[in-house]
Amino acid sequence: MLTGKGSTTEVLTEDAVHQLLAQSLPSLALDGKRVLVIIPDGTRTAPIPLMFRLLYEEIGRKATRLDYLIALGTHPPMAEEAIDRLVGVSSAERKAHYPNVHIFNHRWDLPETLQKIGTITREESAGLTEGRFVAEVPVTLNRLIFEYDQLIICGPVFPHEVVGFSGGAKYLFPGIAGPEIINFTHWLGALVTTMAAIGIKDTPMRRVVHRAAEFVTQPLLCLALVLKGQTLHGLYIGDHLAAHAAAADLSAQLNIAWMGQSFRQVLSMPSEIYDDLWTAAKAMYKTEPIIGDGGEVIIYAPHITEISYTHGKVIDQVGYHVRDYFTRQQERFKDVPGSIKAHSTHVKGVGTYDAETAIEIPRIQVTLATRIPRERCEQVNLGFADYREIDPQAWAGREAAGILLVPHAGEILYRLQGVG
Repeated sequence: MLTGKGSTTEVLTEDAVHQLLAQSLPSLALDGKRVLVIIPDGTRTAPIPLMFRLLYEEIGRKATRLDYLIALGTHPPMAEEAIDRLVGVSSAERKAHYPNVHIFNHRWDLPETLQKIGTITREESAGLTEGRFVAEVPVTLNRLIFEYDQLIICGPVFPHEVVGFSGGAKYLFPGIAGPEIINFTHWLGALVTTMAAIGIKDTPMRRVVHRAAEFVTQPLLCLALVLKGQTLHGLYIGDHLAAHAAAADLSAQLNIAWMGQSFRQVLSMPSEIYDDLWTAAKAMYKTEPIIGDGGEVIIYAPHITEISYTHGKVIDQVGYHVRDYFTRQQERFKDVPGSIKAHSTHVKGVGTYDAETAIEIPRIQVTLATRIPRERCEQVNLGFADYREIDPQAWAGREAAGILLVPHAGEILYRLQGVG
């Protein structure tokens, strides 16, 4: 059964959230049970401190354990101070007032922390992907889940460059998954392209994620949150399919901005919750659809000094390229993980590559105005601009000239009216 409330105009109050949890959680009969809540890391806007507190009020004193697993995917583990900010309670306070609560980082890169729960066959992958990517896919998840009687996904839903909309079972895959399913879904997303998937509710990648979730045998509840900026507008509680579907519908109304024109230049300013290009590249994904052919997006982020804290060395070797650069040189890049190639194509955007002439033509130019040096930008095949020479305020109000300023970029998707 789905319980929820959402509005494009009204903000969901703390009392309303509490009431929805009080309606939904008692039926789970969690007295004496072990509960694991799967939450996003600090790169997602969500009222996790509120949910942390209210979940404890509702079930923390009844359950023997109410633990949290941070769905990092391949993001770096969060330090203790960052975890304190994420949940809004210091580790000392948690020990004193939440004695049966522990918080864990997911580690996709440590095989001993993972357990295989199933396999997506070649035949299934062919059907799910509409023939785009056919492979046998081992499905592995963090083995910690098997220590619990009840799993709860708690996280926001936004337009997403790979699966269409984030949230729901995506907090399992890639959130707490192993490398095989992560690489498969991300490379599949690259084959489909961000432009064809972002902000679309039903995508081949979402179908793969939902198939993989069928291998999870523990009871699974989803708390799907919908925000606009920092304000909570929706909460849907139920099985992950129904909760995500309802949340995606509301997110489509709140988190997609429809523009009446395309732009030749966009200054996209990612939020400081993104601390490397791997995460801040959402500033490109979310604005790419409104940039005209031959245009440019400048990712203005003076706080960023690194391409990827996890994958930077590999990206330095591979660089950023359009999809066909990889598909037409498959043997050359066969040992590069799918998630790396996918990130490369997502950042570079759509374009063409002629294998005979080795000429690559991206549809738009992607330029970094960060603290990443010019030499490194050029090494990875991206443009460079000196952030010190850019005044963001000078970009404001110039839409008529085909120039757009996008502050706090990363969660709102910009699309052209009448397209997509």
